[in-house]
Amino acid sequence: MDLLRAFIVGGALCVVGQLLMDLTKLTPARILVTFVTAGVILGALGIYKPLIDWGGAGATVPLTGFGYLLADGTKKAIEQQGAVGIFTGGLTACSAGVAAAVAFGYLAALISKPGDKD
Repeated sequence: MDLLRAFIVGGALCVVGQLLMDLTKLTPARILVTFVTAGVILGALGIYKPLIDWGGAGATVPLTGFGYLLADGTKKAIEQQGAVGIFTGGLTACSAGVAAAVAFGYLAALISKPGDKD
C-alpha cells in the first residue's frame, strides 16, 4: 500500500509539472524554482507534512520535497541554535541528498559519454 500511495503522490506532482510545461510558457528552470518554492510555502502552511506522512517517498523525492526539507531544517536549526540556524539549518538538512546527487552525477559522467546533442 505504501508503494501505491507514493506512486499517487509522486505521479500527481509530475502531472502538475507536465501541465506547467505543456500549458504555460514557463522554462524548465522556472518550473524547478516554482516547485522548490511551493514545497517551502506548503511546509510553512502545514500542508506538506501530512502529504509526506501519507505519500512517503512520493512526496519527499520530487523538488517540492527538497523545498520542504530546506525550510524544515532551517526551522529546526533556528529553534536549537537561534539566528545562526538561518544560515546552517537548510544546508545541514539537505547535505546528504546534495552530496549523493553530486557523487552519482559524477559517476554517471565517468561511465557515459557526456556532450552536446548534435
